[in-house]
Amino acid sequence: MKRTIAFFVFLSFLTFSHNVVFAQLKTKAQLEAELKDLEAQIEQHKKNIAETQKQGASLSRDISVLNQQIKQSQAQIKLHEATIVKLDDNISEKDKTIGMLNDKMSREKDSLAQIMRKSLFLDNYSLLDFSLQSQTLSNFFADSDAFLSLQRALNQSFAQIRSTEDDLNKVKTELIDTKFEEVSIKNAKLLEKKKVETNQKAKTTLLVETKGQEAVYKKLLTDKEKQAAQIRAALFELSGAKSINFGQAYDLAVKAQQATGIRPAFLLGLITVESNLGQNVGKGTWTVDMHPTRDQPVFKTICAQLGLNPDDMPVSKKQWYGYGGAMGPAQFIPSTWVLYQSRVAKITGNNPPNPWAPSDAFMAAALYLTDSGAVSGNRTSEHRAAMCYLAGCGNAKKASLQFYGNDVLSYADKYEAQIKILQGN
Repeated sequence: MKRTIAFFVFLSFLTFSHNVVFAQLKTKAQLEAELKDLEAQIEQHKKNIAETQKQGASLSRDISVLNQQIKQSQAQIKLHEATIVKLDDNISEKDKTIGMLNDKMSREKDSLAQIMRKSLFLDNYSLLDFSLQSQTLSNFFADSDAFLSLQRALNQSFAQIRSTEDDLNKVKTELIDTKFEEVSIKNAKLLEKKKVETNQKAKTTLLVETKGQEAVYKKLLTDKEKQAAQIRAALFELSGAKSINFGQAYDLAVKAQQATGIRPAFLLGLITVESNLGQNVGKGTWTVDMHPTRDQPVFKTICAQLGLNPDDMPVSKKQWYGYGGAMGPAQFIPSTWVLYQSRVAKITGNNPPNPWAPSDAFMAAALYLTDSGAVSGNRTSEHRAAMCYLAGCGNAKKASLQFYGNDVLSYADKYEAQIKILQGN
Protein backbone atom coordinates (compact mmCIF):
# COMPACT_ATOMS: atom_id res chain seq x y z
CA MET A 1 0.00 0.00 0.00
CA LYS A 2 2.78 2.43 0.97
CA ARG A 3 4.61 1.53 -2.23
CA THR A 4 1.45 2.28 -4.26
CA ILE A 5 0.98 5.67 -2.58
CA ALA A 6 4.65 6.52 -3.10
CA PHE A 7 4.36 5.57 -6.79
CA PHE A 8 1.23 7.73 -7.14
CA VAL A 9 3.00 10.71 -5.55
CA PHE A 10 6.01 10.18 -7.81
CA LEU A 11 3.74 9.97 -10.88
CA SER A 12 1.95 13.17 -9.85
CA PHE A 13 5.30 14.93 -9.43
CA LEU A 14 6.37 13.83 -12.91
CA THR A 15 3.09 15.09 -14.39
CA PHE A 16 3.47 18.43 -12.61
CA SER A 17 7.10 18.77 -13.75
CA HIS A 18 6.09 17.91 -17.33
CA ASN A 19 3.40 20.59 -17.29
CA VAL A 20 5.83 23.20 -15.95
CA VAL A 21 8.46 22.34 -18.55
CA PHE A 22 5.82 22.31 -21.31
CA ALA A 23 4.59 25.74 -20.22
CA GLN A 24 8.15 27.10 -20.27
CA LEU A 25 8.80 25.61 -23.70
CA LYS A 26 5.55 27.03 -24.97
CA THR A 27 6.51 30.51 -23.72
CA LYS A 28 9.92 30.26 -25.37
CA ALA A 29 8.36 29.02 -28.59
CA GLN A 30 5.92 31.93 -28.59
CA LEU A 31 8.76 34.35 -27.95
CA GLU A 32 10.83 32.91 -30.80
CA ALA A 33 7.82 33.18 -33.11
CA GLU A 34 7.26 36.79 -32.06
CA LEU A 35 10.91 37.67 -32.70
CA LYS A 36 10.79 36.02 -36.12
CA ASP A 37 7.59 37.88 -37.03
CA LEU A 38 9.03 41.23 -35.94
CA GLU A 39 12.23 40.64 -37.92
CA ALA A 40 10.10 39.87 -40.99
CA GLN A 41 8.12 43.11 -40.47
CA ILE A 42 11.34 45.13 -40.23
CA GLU A 43 12.69 43.59 -43.44
CA GLN A 44 9.42 44.41 -45.22
CA HIS A 45 9.60 48.02 -44.03
CA LYS A 46 13.15 48.24 -45.38
CA LYS A 47 11.99 46.97 -48.76
CA ASN A 48 9.07 49.41 -48.80
CA ILE A 49 11.39 52.33 -48.00
CA ALA A 50 13.85 51.29 -50.72
CA GLU A 51 11.06 50.97 -53.31
CA THR A 52 9.49 54.30 -52.36
CA GLN A 53 12.86 56.10 -52.51
CA LYS A 54 13.27 54.97 -56.13
CA GLN A 55 10.34 57.22 -57.08
CA GLY A 56 10.97 60.81 -58.18
CA ALA A 57 11.26 63.49 -55.51
CA SER A 58 7.80 64.55 -54.39
CA LEU A 59 6.00 65.54 -51.21
CA SER A 60 3.87 62.41 -51.16
CA ARG A 61 6.92 60.19 -51.68
CA ASP A 62 8.92 61.75 -48.84
CA ILE A 63 5.94 61.69 -46.47
CA SER A 64 5.51 58.01 -47.37
CA VAL A 65 9.21 57.35 -46.66
CA LEU A 66 8.94 59.04 -43.26
CA ASN A 67 5.86 56.99 -42.42
CA GLN A 68 7.66 53.76 -43.37
CA GLN A 69 10.70 54.77 -41.30
CA ILE A 70 8.47 55.45 -38.30
CA LYS A 71 6.80 52.03 -38.68
CA GLN A 72 10.19 50.37 -39.07
CA SER A 73 11.49 52.00 -35.87
CA GLN A 74 8.33 51.05 -33.97
CA ALA A 75 8.73 47.42 -35.07
CA GLN A 76 12.41 47.58 -34.07
CA ILE A 77 11.42 48.83 -30.60
CA LYS A 78 9.05 45.86 -30.19
CA LEU A 79 11.85 43.54 -31.32
CA HIS A 80 14.18 45.05 -28.73
CA GLU A 81 11.56 44.64 -26.00
CA ALA A 82 11.01 40.98 -26.90
CA THR A 83 14.79 40.39 -27.02
CA ILE A 84 15.22 41.98 -23.58
CA VAL A 85 12.59 39.60 -22.16
CA LYS A 86 14.48 36.68 -23.66
CA LEU A 87 17.79 37.94 -22.28
CA ASP A 88 16.21 38.41 -18.83
CA ASP A 89 15.20 34.73 -18.94
CA ASN A 90 18.76 33.75 -19.90
CA ILE A 91 20.19 35.86 -17.07
CA SER A 92 17.79 34.25 -14.59
CA GLU A 93 18.77 30.75 -15.78
CA LYS A 94 22.48 31.54 -15.56
CA ASP A 95 22.04 33.00 -12.06
CA LYS A 96 20.41 29.70 -11.00
CA THR A 97 23.22 27.71 -12.60
CA ILE A 98 25.81 29.82 -10.79
CA GLY A 99 23.98 29.18 -7.51
CA MET A 100 23.93 25.42 -8.14
CA LEU A 101 27.62 25.39 -9.07
CA ASN A 102 28.50 27.41 -5.95
CA ASP A 103 26.59 24.88 -3.81
CA LYS A 104 28.36 22.03 -5.59
CA MET A 105 31.71 23.71 -4.98
CA SER A 106 30.92 24.07 -1.26
CA ARG A 107 30.00 20.38 -0.99
CA GLU A 108 33.14 19.33 -2.82
CA LYS A 109 35.31 21.52 -0.58
CA ASP A 110 33.66 20.06 2.52
CA SER A 111 34.33 16.58 1.17
CA LEU A 112 37.91 17.55 0.42
CA ALA A 113 38.38 18.88 3.97
CA GLN A 114 37.15 15.60 5.45
CA ILE A 115 39.42 13.55 3.20
CA MET A 116 42.40 15.75 4.03
CA ARG A 117 41.79 15.40 7.77
CA LYS A 118 41.75 11.62 7.40
CA SER A 119 44.80 11.74 5.17
CA LEU A 120 46.74 13.89 7.65
CA PHE A 121 45.78 11.47 10.44
CA LEU A 122 47.13 8.53 8.47
CA ASP A 123 50.22 10.49 7.38
CA ASN A 124 51.26 10.70 11.05
CA TYR A 125 51.71 6.93 11.10
CA SER A 126 54.78 5.31 9.61
CA LEU A 127 54.85 1.94 7.88
CA LEU A 128 56.28 0.49 11.14
CA ASP A 129 53.34 1.98 13.11
CA PHE A 130 50.91 0.25 10.78
CA SER A 131 52.71 -3.08 11.13
CA LEU A 132 52.92 -2.83 14.92
CA GLN A 133 49.27 -1.82 15.37
CA SER A 134 47.95 -4.38 12.92
CA GLN A 135 47.37 -7.63 14.77
CA THR A 136 47.53 -9.71 11.63
CA LEU A 137 49.17 -9.44 8.23
CA SER A 138 45.76 -9.11 6.55
CA ASN A 139 44.87 -6.11 8.77
CA PHE A 140 48.17 -4.46 7.84
CA PHE A 141 47.38 -4.68 4.13
CA ALA A 142 43.80 -3.52 4.76
CA ASP A 143 45.15 -0.40 6.53
CA SER A 144 47.55 0.24 3.65
CA ASP A 145 44.71 -0.11 1.11
CA ALA A 146 42.64 2.37 3.12
CA PHE A 147 45.49 4.87 2.96
CA LEU A 148 45.86 4.44 -0.80
CA SER A 149 42.08 4.79 -1.22
CA LEU A 150 42.20 8.09 0.65
CA GLN A 151 44.97 9.34 -1.63
CA ARG A 152 42.93 8.42 -4.71
CA ALA A 153 39.84 10.11 -3.21
CA LEU A 154 41.94 13.19 -2.50
CA ASN A 155 43.12 13.39 -6.13
CA GLN A 156 39.57 12.83 -7.38
CA SER A 157 38.24 15.58 -5.11
CA PHE A 158 40.86 18.03 -6.42
CA ALA A 159 39.87 17.15 -10.00
CA GLN A 160 36.15 17.66 -9.25
CA ILE A 161 36.81 21.06 -7.70
CA ARG A 162 38.89 22.14 -10.68
CA SER A 163 36.16 20.97 -13.07
CA THR A 164 33.42 22.73 -11.11
CA GLU A 165 35.51 25.90 -10.95
CA ASP A 166 36.00 25.82 -14.74
CA ASP A 167 32.23 25.37 -15.25
CA LEU A 168 31.54 28.24 -12.84
CA ASN A 169 33.93 30.61 -14.61
CA LYS A 170 32.42 29.69 -17.98
CA VAL A 171 28.86 30.44 -16.81
CA LYS A 172 30.01 33.71 -15.19
CA THR A 173 31.63 34.78 -18.49
CA GLU A 174 28.44 33.90 -20.38
CA LEU A 175 26.44 35.92 -17.85
CA ILE A 176 28.65 38.99 -18.38
CA ASP A 177 28.23 38.63 -22.17
CA THR A 178 24.45 38.32 -21.80
CA LYS A 179 24.24 41.38 -19.54
CA PHE A 180 26.37 43.32 -22.05
CA GLU A 181 23.93 42.33 -24.78
CA GLU A 182 21.01 43.51 -22.64
CA VAL A 183 22.65 46.90 -22.02
CA SER A 184 23.33 47.22 -25.76
CA ILE A 185 19.73 46.36 -26.63
CA LYS A 186 18.38 48.90 -24.13
CA ASN A 187 20.64 51.58 -25.66
CA ALA A 188 19.43 50.57 -29.12
CA LYS A 189 15.82 50.83 -27.97
CA LEU A 190 16.44 54.42 -26.80
CA LEU A 191 18.03 55.26 -30.15
CA GLU A 192 15.03 53.86 -32.04
CA LYS A 193 12.67 55.93 -29.87
CA LYS A 194 14.68 59.03 -30.77
CA LYS A 195 14.40 58.07 -34.45
CA VAL A 196 10.62 57.88 -34.15
CA GLU A 197 10.54 61.31 -32.50
CA THR A 198 12.88 62.77 -35.14
CA ASN A 199 10.92 61.35 -38.07
CA GLN A 200 7.60 62.44 -36.56
CA LYS A 201 8.99 65.95 -36.13
CA ALA A 202 10.38 65.96 -39.68
CA LYS A 203 7.02 64.83 -41.05
CA THR A 204 5.14 67.51 -39.08
CA THR A 205 7.62 70.22 -40.13
CA LEU A 206 7.42 69.19 -43.77
CA LEU A 207 3.62 69.32 -43.78
CA VAL A 208 3.58 72.69 -42.01
CA GLU A 209 6.18 74.26 -44.32
CA THR A 210 4.55 73.03 -47.52
CA LYS A 211 0.94 73.18 -46.30
CA GLY A 212 0.55 69.90 -48.14
CA GLN A 213 1.12 71.54 -51.54
CA GLU A 214 3.44 69.92 -54.06
CA ALA A 215 4.38 73.25 -55.66
CA VAL A 216 5.67 74.66 -52.38
CA TYR A 217 7.65 71.48 -51.78
CA LYS A 218 9.30 71.76 -55.19
CA LYS A 219 10.37 75.29 -54.32
CA LEU A 220 11.99 74.05 -51.09
CA LEU A 221 13.95 71.44 -53.02
CA THR A 222 15.47 74.06 -55.33
CA ASP A 223 17.03 75.99 -52.43
CA LYS A 224 20.27 74.00 -52.70
CA GLU A 225 22.82 76.70 -51.90
CA LYS A 226 21.24 77.68 -48.60
CA GLN A 227 20.99 74.05 -47.48
CA ALA A 228 24.59 73.36 -48.52
CA ALA A 229 25.80 76.33 -46.49
CA GLN A 230 23.88 75.13 -43.46
CA ILE A 231 25.33 71.63 -43.81
CA ARG A 232 28.88 72.97 -44.10
CA ALA A 233 28.36 75.12 -41.01
CA ALA A 234 26.83 72.33 -38.92
CA LEU A 235 29.22 71.01 -36.29
CA PHE A 236 30.27 67.39 -36.62
CA GLU A 237 30.83 66.15 -33.06
CA LEU A 238 33.89 63.96 -32.59
CA SER A 239 34.67 61.98 -29.47
CA GLY A 240 37.92 63.00 -27.79
CA ALA A 241 38.74 65.60 -30.45
CA LYS A 242 37.75 69.13 -31.39
CA SER A 243 34.50 69.52 -33.29
CA ILE A 244 34.84 70.05 -37.03
CA ASN A 245 32.10 71.10 -39.43
CA PHE A 246 30.38 68.73 -41.80
CA GLY A 247 32.24 70.09 -44.82
CA GLN A 248 35.60 69.31 -43.19
CA ALA A 249 34.41 65.86 -42.13
CA TYR A 250 33.22 65.19 -45.68
CA ASP A 251 36.59 66.26 -47.13
CA LEU A 252 38.36 63.80 -44.81
CA ALA A 253 35.93 61.05 -45.81
CA VAL A 254 36.61 61.74 -49.50
CA LYS A 255 40.38 61.44 -48.91
CA ALA A 256 39.74 58.13 -47.14
CA GLN A 257 37.65 57.00 -50.13
CA GLN A 258 40.46 57.85 -52.54
CA ALA A 259 42.90 55.74 -50.49
CA THR A 260 40.65 52.81 -49.57
CA GLY A 261 37.47 52.89 -51.68
CA ILE A 262 35.22 53.29 -48.62
CA ARG A 263 32.00 55.22 -49.31
CA PRO A 264 32.24 58.66 -47.61
CA ALA A 265 28.68 58.61 -46.25
CA PHE A 266 29.27 55.15 -44.74
CA LEU A 267 32.47 56.29 -43.00
CA LEU A 268 30.73 59.43 -41.70
CA GLY A 269 27.88 57.26 -40.38
CA LEU A 270 30.28 55.00 -38.51
CA ILE A 271 32.25 57.88 -36.98
CA THR A 272 28.99 59.48 -35.84
CA VAL A 273 27.82 56.33 -34.09
CA GLU A 274 31.27 55.78 -32.52
CA SER A 275 31.31 59.33 -31.21
CA ASN A 276 27.90 59.15 -29.57
CA LEU A 277 27.39 55.56 -28.43
CA GLY A 278 28.20 54.65 -24.80
CA GLN A 279 28.24 56.59 -21.56
CA ASN A 280 31.13 58.83 -20.46
CA VAL A 281 33.06 58.29 -23.68
CA GLY A 282 36.34 60.17 -23.35
CA LYS A 283 35.95 60.61 -19.58
CA GLY A 284 38.13 57.68 -18.55
CA THR A 285 41.66 57.48 -17.10
CA TRP A 286 44.20 55.25 -18.81
CA THR A 287 45.64 53.90 -15.52
CA VAL A 288 42.17 52.90 -14.30
CA ASP A 289 40.03 52.09 -17.33
CA MET A 290 42.51 50.56 -19.78
CA HIS A 291 43.57 46.90 -19.90
CA PRO A 292 46.74 46.80 -17.76
CA THR A 293 48.85 44.39 -19.84
CA ARG A 294 47.33 44.52 -23.33
CA ASP A 295 46.86 48.28 -23.75
CA GLN A 296 48.52 50.39 -21.02
CA PRO A 297 52.15 49.81 -22.14
CA VAL A 298 51.15 50.42 -25.77
CA PHE A 299 49.27 53.59 -24.80
CA LYS A 300 52.36 54.97 -23.03
CA THR A 301 54.43 54.33 -26.17
CA ILE A 302 51.85 56.03 -28.44
CA CYS A 303 51.77 59.11 -26.21
CA ALA A 304 55.58 59.21 -25.95
CA GLN A 305 55.92 59.08 -29.76
CA LEU A 306 53.49 62.00 -30.06
CA GLY A 307 55.07 63.97 -27.21
CA LEU A 308 51.84 63.82 -25.21
CA ASN A 309 51.26 63.35 -21.50
CA PRO A 310 49.17 60.15 -21.16
CA ASP A 311 47.48 61.56 -18.06
CA ASP A 312 46.06 64.43 -20.15
CA MET A 313 44.65 62.34 -23.01
CA PRO A 314 40.95 61.35 -23.05
CA VAL A 315 40.02 57.67 -23.33
CA SER A 316 36.73 55.81 -22.96
CA LYS A 317 35.65 54.84 -19.45
CA LYS A 318 35.61 51.22 -18.30
CA GLN A 319 32.12 49.71 -18.09
CA TRP A 320 31.04 46.90 -15.74
CA TYR A 321 31.22 44.40 -18.61
CA GLY A 322 34.81 45.12 -19.71
CA TYR A 323 37.77 47.45 -20.14
CA GLY A 324 37.63 50.86 -21.82
CA GLY A 325 40.57 52.84 -23.14
CA ALA A 326 39.35 53.61 -26.68
CA MET A 327 40.94 56.69 -28.22
CA GLY A 328 39.75 59.56 -30.39
CA PRO A 329 37.00 60.01 -32.99
CA ALA A 330 37.21 56.44 -34.28
CA GLN A 331 37.49 54.88 -30.78
CA PHE A 332 40.47 52.61 -31.40
CA ILE A 333 41.96 50.76 -28.44
CA PRO A 334 45.79 51.13 -28.32
CA SER A 335 46.58 47.51 -29.18
CA THR A 336 44.47 47.80 -32.37
CA TRP A 337 45.68 51.29 -33.28
CA VAL A 338 49.33 50.20 -33.51
CA LEU A 339 48.36 47.60 -36.13
CA TYR A 340 47.37 50.47 -38.46
CA GLN A 341 50.00 53.09 -37.59
CA SER A 342 52.38 52.42 -40.47
CA ARG A 343 49.61 52.20 -43.08
CA VAL A 344 47.97 55.41 -41.87
CA ALA A 345 51.33 57.22 -41.80
CA LYS A 346 52.07 56.13 -45.36
CA ILE A 347 48.78 57.63 -46.60
CA THR A 348 48.42 60.79 -44.47
CA GLY A 349 52.11 61.58 -44.14
CA ASN A 350 51.71 61.96 -40.38
CA ASN A 351 54.41 59.85 -38.77
CA PRO A 352 53.57 58.83 -36.15
CA PRO A 353 49.83 59.20 -36.77
CA ASN A 354 47.63 60.60 -33.98
CA PRO A 355 44.46 58.69 -32.96
CA TRP A 356 42.94 61.97 -31.67
CA ALA A 357 43.54 63.78 -34.99
CA PRO A 358 40.46 63.51 -37.27
CA SER A 359 42.55 63.02 -40.44
CA ASP A 360 44.41 60.02 -39.01
CA ALA A 361 41.35 58.62 -37.20
CA PHE A 362 39.19 58.73 -40.35
CA MET A 363 41.89 56.98 -42.39
CA ALA A 364 42.45 54.26 -39.77
CA ALA A 365 38.71 53.57 -39.58
CA ALA A 366 38.49 53.38 -43.39
CA LEU A 367 41.38 50.89 -43.50
CA TYR A 368 39.76 48.76 -40.79
CA LEU A 369 36.45 48.72 -42.67
CA THR A 370 38.22 47.78 -45.90
CA ASP A 371 40.02 44.94 -44.13
CA SER A 372 36.61 43.80 -42.85
CA GLY A 373 35.27 43.46 -46.41
CA ALA A 374 33.26 46.67 -46.91
CA VAL A 375 32.58 47.36 -50.60
CA SER A 376 31.40 50.85 -51.51
CA GLY A 377 27.66 50.89 -52.16
CA ASN A 378 27.15 47.26 -51.15
CA ARG A 379 24.95 47.58 -48.05
CA THR A 380 25.35 43.95 -47.01
CA SER A 381 29.16 44.16 -46.93
CA GLU A 382 29.03 47.60 -45.27
CA HIS A 383 26.68 46.34 -42.57
CA ARG A 384 28.93 43.35 -41.85
CA ALA A 385 32.06 45.54 -41.74
CA ALA A 386 30.33 47.86 -39.25
CA MET A 387 29.50 44.84 -37.07
CA CYS A 388 33.15 43.73 -37.23
CA TYR A 389 34.13 47.23 -36.12
CA LEU A 390 31.87 46.96 -33.07
CA ALA A 391 32.42 43.42 -31.84
CA GLY A 392 34.83 41.59 -34.13
CA CYS A 393 33.88 39.59 -37.22
CA GLY A 394 33.21 36.52 -35.08
CA ASN A 395 30.20 38.31 -33.58
CA ALA A 396 29.07 40.03 -36.79
CA LYS A 397 25.91 37.89 -37.07
CA LYS A 398 24.86 38.21 -33.43
CA ALA A 399 21.17 39.16 -33.61
CA SER A 400 21.15 41.25 -30.45
CA LEU A 401 23.89 43.56 -31.78
CA GLN A 402 22.52 44.20 -35.28
CA PHE A 403 21.19 47.59 -34.20
CA TYR A 404 24.74 48.97 -34.49
CA GLY A 405 25.09 48.19 -38.19
CA ASN A 406 21.53 49.41 -38.79
CA ASP A 407 22.29 52.73 -37.10
CA VAL A 408 25.52 53.20 -39.08
CA LEU A 409 23.65 52.67 -42.37
CA SER A 410 20.80 54.91 -41.20
CA TYR A 411 23.25 57.77 -40.62
CA ALA A 412 24.96 56.90 -43.90
CA ASP A 413 21.65 57.39 -45.75
CA LYS A 414 21.21 60.78 -44.07
CA TYR A 415 24.72 61.86 -45.04
CA GLU A 416 24.35 60.52 -48.57
CA ALA A 417 21.41 62.92 -49.06
CA GLN A 418 23.43 65.82 -47.60
CA ILE A 419 26.44 64.99 -49.79
CA LYS A 420 24.21 65.15 -52.87
CA ILE A 421 23.14 68.63 -51.80
CA LEU A 422 26.78 69.68 -51.34
CA GLN A 423 27.52 68.35 -54.82
CA GLY A 424 24.54 70.26 -56.25
CA ASN A 425 22.60 67.12 -57.22
